[in-house]
Amino acid sequence: MLEIVAKLALVAAAFAVLPLLVGQAEHKVMAHMQGRLGPMYAGRFHGWAQLVADGVKFAQKEDVVPRDADRRVFKLAPAVALVPYLLVLIVIPVGPDGQVALELDLGLFFALAVMGVGVIGAIMAGWASANKYSLLGGMRVAAQLMSYELPMVFAASSVAMAAGTLSLSGIAEEWRWWWLPWQAVGAVVFFVAGLAELRRPPFDMPVADSEIIFGPYTEYGGLRFALFILAEYAGIVVLCLLTTVLFLGGWNGPFLDTELGWLWTLLKTAALAFVVIWLRVSYPRMREDQLQKLAWAWLVPLSLAQLALTGIVRVAL
Repeated sequence: MLEIVAKLALVAAAFAVLPLLVGQAEHKVMAHMQGRLGPMYAGRFHGWAQLVADGVKFAQKEDVVPRDADRRVFKLAPAVALVPYLLVLIVIPVGPDGQVALELDLGLFFALAVMGVGVIGAIMAGWASANKYSLLGGMRVAAQLMSYELPMVFAASSVAMAAGTLSLSGIAEEWRWWWLPWQAVGAVVFFVAGLAELRRPPFDMPVADSEIIFGPYTEYGGLRFALFILAEYAGIVVLCLLTTVLFLGGWNGPFLDTELGWLWTLLKTAALAFVVIWLRVSYPRMREDQLQKLAWAWLVPLSLAQLALTGIVRVAL
């Protein structure tokens, strides 16, 4: 019982800290890449207090519920967007020999299914706000979920087929270095599809501030809006962890896999989180038709090709 409580406490601590670290890193990386001076001055030393200032700002804003909104759904949506990522963290291993809160034989299936529930929070927000801009943003979220869930599942199925298991720990244990070129296409498809499901730039059409204000979150303010932002950063952490475990070997490193496995997992996750921020800075927002074309004309065929290649290699071996 003590072991279970300790593991759950560590997962809760990681869920509270890692998304905030990603948010702070995004402030600093964007400040350096785009010459933004503001985030570098809060608190003087390298803008260490920027995240604290953001939290104070959100806490001071008024929490308003539109008169015609569906109040229950409107208030529930931020929790639906955030909590699923906590559940996914429970089944992601960070190291060998049981360094996971809950070992599931169907861990990959569970993770992908629960991540899809998180997206529903944004759809609920758009529907319940009684705002046409919010409704349009919610419809775009639903369209992206339908388009990008398919290649994401196909890419994950490829690596599960290669490992012969749906257990996330089992996939990391079966991983070999030569999987890097073999599963490279699947890794790119999985990562890009995950970014699209999180509505991260350049796939942030549902929250396009130049067209539909802020999409499903237009009517939200204060801490409820902050929960949606926190859910986005939590989604980045979960996506990077899953990509690390599935395609980058998880805790497997050049040396001391058993002793420093958790460190290799965190380092790979941090590198992928940097790539997520880099993409936001580097690429402009896609149009809605371009976004859909990327999914159906490119990612779905590529993921199916990766799945077919994995089947051929498995039969040959």
